[in-house]
Formats: sequence, C-alpha cells, structure tokens
Amino acid sequence: MEDEVFFSRPITQSEGSFKDRGSKFFAFAFPVREIEEVNDCIQQIKKKYHDARHHCTAYRIGMEGEHIYTNDDGEPGNTAGAPILAAIRSAELTDILIVVVRYFGGIKLGVRGLIEAYRGAAEDAIAQGTFEKIIPKTTFTIDFSYPQTSEVNQILHFFETEKINASYTDTCSITLAIETKNFDKLQQQFELARIPLKVLEE
Repeated sequence: MEDEVFFSRPITQSEGSFKDRGSKFFAFAFPVREIEEVNDCIQQIKKKYHDARHHCTAYRIGMEGEHIYTNDDGEPGNTAGAPILAAIRSAELTDILIVVVRYFGGIKLGVRGLIEAYRGAAEDAIAQGTFEKIIPKTTFTIDFSYPQTSEVNQILHFFETEKINASYTDTCSITLAIETKNFDKLQQQFELARIPLKVLEE
C-alpha cells in the first residue's frame, strides 16, 4: 500500500527571486484559504510593482486541489503560470498563491528560459517559507446515556482524539476529531458497543 500524501500549507508570506540575462523575477508566496483572498493579494503586488512588465500567478486551494488557477499575464502560453503551479505541486503544497513579477532585461529568454525562470523564482519563495503539515481529520459526534460513559471512555482511551464540544443534559453528547486514517477502527469499536456515532460534514 502506497504511503498517504499529506499536503502542507504556508503559515506566513515569503519571497524569492531569480535572475537571467538581465531579467529579474521576484516571487511572492501568500497563504490563502479562500478564493476571495487571492485577488486582494494580487492587487497588492500589482500596486507595489506597478512598473513591472508581467505579474504572473498560480494558486492551489483545498486538500483535493478543488481550486487551481494559473495566469501567464502576457507571457507566451504555459511559460509562467504553469511552471509556478509545477513548483507548488512538486513541493506538495496547498492553500497557497504565488505571484511572480518580471522586469524585462532587454534579452528574450525563449520558452525554456521563461519556464526555468518562473519556476526557479517560485521555488525560491517556497524555500524561504514556513509551512505546516495538514493532517486530514474526521469530526464526529457520539450520543450516549450516562450508564455508557465508562464504556465510551474505555474505547476512546485507545485513540488520540481532539475534543471539540461536549454536552451533558438528559443524555450525553461529545464531538471529537480524529486523524482520518484511524477513524475506521474507532468506528468499528463503537458499532460493536452499539453506541451511535455520527460523522459531521465539513
């Protein structure tokens, strides 16, 4: 069985650069969780580097890459946005936007040169960044009666969970999160005990 791939996300902004035959490429990596954040970050860079010839971008948002986008901003097709995205994918990152600003140096770099430059600048920004590993988790609720408290605690004792919420009124209800890879085993234990367990949709 292949090892499960856990993506990482940036914690803070970072910057990188790349130079080739007079052209300068400055890369800016931003942590983004929502698409709405992307445009603000891009406009921030365009405003600050308004005299640059190109502002090329790529982002990946979501654990499954639900939102992926690239923009060559006037460069030949697939010579800027795609290489930036390739750097993001190679580093197994998500929830990240990278904007690469180019100042033309007077000498054309050609397709290969542009691809290497944009990817190189993006890779440098990634290398300067700080990231956190994203561990997929499943959130669930257990509903049980007071006499079942001991049995519930006994099952949970063998699993590492994070308590999110708890309610003790006429009946007991606790909401927990567990690493998704361990959820099936925990669920089996509660099914054997005939104690209701409900997965919460994110």
